[in-house]
Amino acid sequence: MGKTISCSVLVALISCFDLQLQFGTASHTITASKSIKDPDVIISQNGVFRLGFFSLANSSNRYVGILYHQIPVQTVVWVANRNRPLKDSSGILTISDDGNLVVSNGKAEILWSTNVTNLIPNATTAQLLDSGNLVLNNGENGGSSILWESFQHPSNAFLQTMKISTDVKTGRKVQTRSWKSLDDPSDGNFFQGIEPFSIPEGVVWNNNQIYSRTGPWNGRIYIGLINVNRVYFDGFYVVADDVEKTYYETYEYSTDSRLIYYELESDGRFVERIWDAGKRNWITGYSSYRTDCDVYGKCGAFGICDSTKRPICSCLKGFKPRNIEEWSQGNWSSGCFRTTPLHCQRDNNNGSEVGQGDDGFLKLKKTKVPAFPDQSSITNGECKDQCMKNCSCVAYAYDAGIGCMLWSGDLIDVQKFSTRGVDLYIRLPSSELDTGKHTKVIVITTVISGMLVIIIISALFVSRRMGQQRGRNKRRTQIKHKFHSENIGESSIGVKLQQLPLFKFEELATATNNFHPEKKLGQGGFGPVYKGTLDDGKEIAVKRLSKASGQGLEEFMNEVVVISKLQHRNLVKLFGCCVEAEENMLVYEFMPNKSLDAFLFG
Repeated sequence: MGKTISCSVLVALISCFDLQLQFGTASHTITASKSIKDPDVIISQNGVFRLGFFSLANSSNRYVGILYHQIPVQTVVWVANRNRPLKDSSGILTISDDGNLVVSNGKAEILWSTNVTNLIPNATTAQLLDSGNLVLNNGENGGSSILWESFQHPSNAFLQTMKISTDVKTGRKVQTRSWKSLDDPSDGNFFQGIEPFSIPEGVVWNNNQIYSRTGPWNGRIYIGLINVNRVYFDGFYVVADDVEKTYYETYEYSTDSRLIYYELESDGRFVERIWDAGKRNWITGYSSYRTDCDVYGKCGAFGICDSTKRPICSCLKGFKPRNIEEWSQGNWSSGCFRTTPLHCQRDNNNGSEVGQGDDGFLKLKKTKVPAFPDQSSITNGECKDQCMKNCSCVAYAYDAGIGCMLWSGDLIDVQKFSTRGVDLYIRLPSSELDTGKHTKVIVITTVISGMLVIIIISALFVSRRMGQQRGRNKRRTQIKHKFHSENIGESSIGVKLQQLPLFKFEELATATNNFHPEKKLGQGGFGPVYKGTLDDGKEIAVKRLSKASGQGLEEFMNEVVVISKLQHRNLVKLFGCCVEAEENMLVYEFMPNKSLDAFLFG
């Protein structure tokens, strides 16, 4: 199986060659004896990024920043002197006498500095890495320790391996900050970062007000995001240390076939930028702002936002607008209020013992859960009971990766989704739930209804089992047809292939922690291989076809045929495969001593 060079890589190489002609050869370090003057640059070791002087459209100001070097479109990912631009081309970037990296003008005025204290003079160097990180080190060739790095002082771009973080104990935050405008990189009004709350969330701030949020992190995804594709979460993860009170989000994709980064725009949108080699330009993937419902608290307290309806805001059942006049004018910020007190509140007011009373819960399907939940580790079946026992609990929800989420006080930023989302249960008095009426009729029909329910459930259970079997047969038939097209379906090999277990994508994603980089065993021409653990504790190796590999179904089938032919106790066993949409994966037994590595990674 030969390796191919994709068009995007070829274009990048050609672009890199053109840019090398433009800038010439350049080092990737700055020392006390080797500075750069406008328009000189330094280029990272493999030519991914460059550091130097640039101007923006409609402006004569000069800035020092980091840009993609292999991209023909000027793409700035970090700016040093964003708030103090150079007014001419007299700028210089150098190591100062005190060991700091500084930007100064022709009058020797320092416009920007790394501003590190207690440095050893003439002992520091600045180095531009292929990750886009500019680091200040001790000594030549990177030294032994990092004294300062641009990844800890980002501009408006979130690059791979950068950590957007919050340290609760020290108050230190690493956040991206928007530009003021497309032509002005000075500090804008928006910040993007991670907030621990009781469950970590990604948040965009407009000055000191929340502008948008991702919903809680469940160990695999932000549950409030529905418009992101699977690639977004392939390598994206959040690390929470509840003991040290440190939290960060980062990402590192398993393949370099696509060039992706994230940017906080001047209007507060946090967007995914994907390089399109065919169009020779950046295209927008994920965006934190798709509709007005994505603006935090659009419908106020106890309001719910649905972008498919007009108006988009309405009150939750059992609630009414607090200010009718404002709501009629499309200003929903005042929110809603409860029309009928909860029974437990009446019990409290009457001095009686708080109990479950006649309150119940209204189920809202597929929602973005409200802000500021309290987390509980109890099981799903106990969420309702725990909320019911506490009169201040006004809603609950459950997610398998989080556990129970409970809310007291106002419910803010609830959104109705068309897909995905979490079921939210709102506490209401029985009078708002249409229960308690026609009690006698209900009692009379209970026995009959119960019998009918048992019959229906039994029928559904049988039907479901038959449906699952038909589904498995259908998937086996689809794979069988694929193998027939390659004239192997009638062979003994084909019979064995059709008997292979079929794994679901979600099952393998869970087993490999969403294909986390730490689970990666290696990479070959076919694609990356990950270690995983199934629900029954069995360890597996998952070989995932990479789109960048240039290999398709034919190579996929060939490998299945080859491994199926091998019958020896010392060789790796093929447990099954996964064929869903564009995903083709092979599932092997995991060999702890790395037996047959060459086969898996070949």
